[in-house]
Amino acid sequence: MSEVSLVLRSTRVITPEGTRAASIAVADGKITAVLPYDCEVPAGARLEDAGDDAVLPGLVDTHVHVNDPGRTEWEGFWTATRAAAAGGITTLLDMPLNSLPPTTTAAHLRTKREVARTKAHVDVGFWGGAVPDNVKDLRPLYDAGVFGFKCFLSPSGVEEFPELDQEQLGRSLAEITGFGGLLIVHAEDPGELASAPQRGGPAYADFLASRPRDAENAAIRGLIAQAKRLGARVHVLHLSSSDALPLIAEAKREGVRITVESCPHFLTLTAEEVPDGATEFKCCPPIRETANQDALWQGLADGTIDCVVSDHSPCTTDLKTPDFASAWGGISSLQLGLPAIWTEARRRGHSLEDVVRWMSAAPAALAGLAGKGAIEAGRDADFAVLAPDETFTVDPAELHHRNQVTAYAGKTLHGVVRSTWLRGVPVARDGAPTEPTGRLLERNN
Repeated sequence: MSEVSLVLRSTRVITPEGTRAASIAVADGKITAVLPYDCEVPAGARLEDAGDDAVLPGLVDTHVHVNDPGRTEWEGFWTATRAAAAGGITTLLDMPLNSLPPTTTAAHLRTKREVARTKAHVDVGFWGGAVPDNVKDLRPLYDAGVFGFKCFLSPSGVEEFPELDQEQLGRSLAEITGFGGLLIVHAEDPGELASAPQRGGPAYADFLASRPRDAENAAIRGLIAQAKRLGARVHVLHLSSSDALPLIAEAKREGVRITVESCPHFLTLTAEEVPDGATEFKCCPPIRETANQDALWQGLADGTIDCVVSDHSPCTTDLKTPDFASAWGGISSLQLGLPAIWTEARRRGHSLEDVVRWMSAAPAALAGLAGKGAIEAGRDADFAVLAPDETFTVDPAELHHRNQVTAYAGKTLHGVVRSTWLRGVPVARDGAPTEPTGRLLERNN
């Protein structure tokens, strides 16, 4: 057995069995044991004492648009993974679109991996894409190590990644189910979107009306029917319509293999607070009303919603025009997800253990990342050290993603990330990332 090289100690270590004072022993990048707080430190091991700061398993963010290569001026692996490290995230999965080329073939995946290889400050894995003409490419992508496949049911916003109609969805889903894969779905129905009022301009109310809840509800209803018919495993991305929660809960009770995520912006921001012209708040589906948000939190509490991930979808500042119809849709929040969710969770009576379940354990389980998501023996020594009672005010200039646009500017949040550790090595301290030591991950590896 390798000798212990690090002992990380805290009065608040969050483990699967609960929060307790403990010392975490690390050897060769793995957790070897979670020991009593006052255990003797093995000879030759370094002691890192976090005091009363909470030690969480590193967060796992399975929904990040890195956009590299091709749209690196929007975001890139160097900047995105620095932001992740500063925010307590130790593993992220990159979405297959907004980069050029999109990750729709094994050759395109190789291109993406070569670009990322020397730039990753945290561990990085990749989703493949399911588009109308690449059913033949899905199995080779899966064999090449993607964690599953993303599709859109309505236009994606970029022409190189077209949406699937219901027949195409069925074909792709049957192929993916045949080899035991996972399909993750942007679920908005194009017919419902087409029938909604489409008015341009700076008024947020007009934009909200253009992306109605019924678009999500109809798409999710159809996805459930397809999953039930094929025995498929599906995942609903960025749920914003609370009206869909009863549909999803019923499907789960019936044994449909469906999981669901929501995002910090849906759980912490509300339509009522969005100023006209403030397109840093624009995303699709949209940020909805306070009552809708309350219902989403209830869905998290009862397990209908499985996990919380960022959907970090950045762009250059010039694309955030004051017109909600033409502005690029996406919220940049990679570095801020943990404090944003913790701020609202504590206000609603939830614990850090809940946050760890939503933002680390459940996303790790979704992607099949057996070495991630918990502080227990055998897992990777990935940690986020958090001062949960301290506050800070969001200054966009201090964010590490490439374009410092954020809907959280000026907000005061609870939870300061003191340090982030990847396989027992610090990758960020006090908001400052270190040199890149992340690995490129493959499914089942």
